[in-house]
Amino acid sequence: MLSVSSAGRWLTAGALSVALLVGGGGVVAAAPAQGAAAAAAADPAGPYGRLRLLADLAAQRLGTADLVAAAKYGTDSPIDDPARERQVLDDVARQARELGADPEATVRIFRDQIEANKVVQRELHRRWDADPAQAPDPDRRPDLAEVRQEINRVNGALVRGIADSPSALSLPSCRGLVAAGVVRVWHERHLDLLHGVALGRAMRSVCAG
Repeated sequence: MLSVSSAGRWLTAGALSVALLVGGGGVVAAAPAQGAAAAAAADPAGPYGRLRLLADLAAQRLGTADLVAAAKYGTDSPIDDPARERQVLDDVARQARELGADPEATVRIFRDQIEANKVVQRELHRRWDADPAQAPDPDRRPDLAEVRQEINRVNGALVRGIADSPSALSLPSCRGLVAAGVVRVWHERHLDLLHGVALGRAMRSVCAG
């Protein structure tokens, strides 16, 4: 995977933060990542703490993309799998209703999770096609069914996180807090550029409106 220095990672993440905040005809001022992190430490159940948790769960879900890519590479399994995607969206909508959450908002957020996962898969397949020496060993291919069990576990946690955060998702400052959360998670999980950008894609529709 493409690695970047800590300074480069933060610079790139800062640029991503600006991109995340574009909306409504302008750029909204973002909360500084370190200041927001301090606020979260003081109140982990506050808006930033909840939104940062969603970003962290999205990053965990993205962590499975490499395994899915390796499981599918060199097989007949396509990256785009509409039947599987529909199953996931139907399942999270059902879970949202059971938790009293907004199923439409939950599905909207999960569509972005799926697309972000596919961003990683496509890029990894492109890299492996360009450099077969870096491709995964076909004799040690991950079990896709087992990987999906982990995805389902993270999905459940993410649905619960969304259900617990309706007020945070509707705040005027939501985009700024999400951007700060993405930057923080990017740094804490030492994501490379591919996965960091994909994390921004995964969080694009978290804020209401």
